[in-house]
Amino acid sequence: MQERNTLQKRIVHETLIRMCNHPTADEVVAEVQSSYPSISRATVYRILNKLADSGEALRIRINNGADHFDHQTFPHYHVHCSECGRVADVVMPVKDLADMLSDTSGYTILGYSLQFDGLCPKCSKENEERGA
Repeated sequence: MQERNTLQKRIVHETLIRMCNHPTADEVVAEVQSSYPSISRATVYRILNKLADSGEALRIRINNGADHFDHQTFPHYHVHCSECGRVADVVMPVKDLADMLSDTSGYTILGYSLQFDGLCPKCSKENEERGA
């Protein structure tokens, strides 16, 4: 039984890495089941949660939306399109902000997550064309 779980974990993790678009759990389920229909939705959800809890993947929490998952665990940030739900990486230094926060608050900063909300270029263009 342990080997099957290990194999399933590897399949889910490799799928997440291959997708590289910050998929939701349902999107990972669909991709996994297209090649491995015997792997259940519950199994994929459980494995994604374990990957996130263990630090092998990031869980990106979206207000009023489904969580997204990221295989890249190095410090970086995300931008979320409020229109289509797309999530993208933002790679820019924010260390100075964390240092300033530590200096002014007295807190020792152990980690942080930063997410921007807005409209992706495609949705911005579509809104302009509609006159919204």
